[in-house]
Amino acid sequence: MTLEDLRNQIDSIDNELLELLNRRMGVVKKVGDLKRDSNAIIYRPEREKSILDRLEGQSVGLLNRLAIDAIFLEIFAVARNIELPERIAYLGPEGSFTHQAAESRFGAMSDYSPLPTIKSVFEEVETERAKFGVVPIENNQEGIVNETIDLLNTSNLNIAAEIVNNIHFCFATQAEKFDQITHIYTKDIAFRQCKKFLDDHFDGLKAELVPVESTSKAAKLASLNPKAAAICSHIAAKLFDVPVLFNNIQDNQQNRTRFLIIAKNFINQPSEEDKTTMIVNLQDSDKSGSLVRFLKEFEARNINLIKIESRPVKLSETFRFWFFMEFEGNFNDKDVQEALANTTADVRCLGSYVKIVSNS
Repeated sequence: MTLEDLRNQIDSIDNELLELLNRRMGVVKKVGDLKRDSNAIIYRPEREKSILDRLEGQSVGLLNRLAIDAIFLEIFAVARNIELPERIAYLGPEGSFTHQAAESRFGAMSDYSPLPTIKSVFEEVETERAKFGVVPIENNQEGIVNETIDLLNTSNLNIAAEIVNNIHFCFATQAEKFDQITHIYTKDIAFRQCKKFLDDHFDGLKAELVPVESTSKAAKLASLNPKAAAICSHIAAKLFDVPVLFNNIQDNQQNRTRFLIIAKNFINQPSEEDKTTMIVNLQDSDKSGSLVRFLKEFEARNINLIKIESRPVKLSETFRFWFFMEFEGNFNDKDVQEALANTTADVRCLGSYVKIVSNS
């Protein structure tokens, strides 16, 4: 069999795929019409995960879970835009890792709005100028993003879903050789996280390390100067059309950031692998053992609390705190409701949503 024969086979399969995708989108349009008539929610993370799980179980070829996710999440995003176009706000600028996370769930067709602060993303969703917002919540190297959890406490928004992305830095430049590079741009934290790569390749060379406000700005500057380079996200290099010389240059290959998708009046259907985020105010927080008593109600029912962060009550004259907590399971599970019924705590559920382990 010749190369031409194989290419003809691929062309034929592509034609079949296009026909099947058009058929799928035709059904999607009918679903969208029904949802609009009943005012139902378009984005259903738990439904998408169940489809991906089913497809992974059926796959007998070369496609692994990461490949299946990459292909079908884009198909889902296109389908949602056919059902009802979505506007997505995210912590900018364009080409940021938050932008990359947003596109991983909402695809290339959505209408995106990069905003300068986490607060402005919350405001965009609260005023319904955007249907969803994407913000960082924590990094496994740097810890929690306090601004995000503080805004979750003071806003009326819900958590619709989470995204867990591996943070991969690439080295992008128009230069062909290292000794041609005079300036390397990136955010200060990225220099620290890619120190080994820089020591290995630029020890003894005269390239100047120039901190800038974002990795996106670094990519833009590298696009304007053929002797410059950027340490940035892959999406930023693509956005500013800067060739990627090396991928995955970060020292720690386990560097992960978790992002939240926030929405207004959003409630998921329960799934078998839910996580719940809640705000807890202990009414008797000034009494000894109040937090321990609250936690023991969860322990007694084998509910796995996986995160607890304390934050100050800012309008209080005393040193009082509220708590940001997460546990495995759905807020409406019987054992969860029993645990809460045995406490005097003021609890607000921010959302129960499909738990995500990681996404490379």
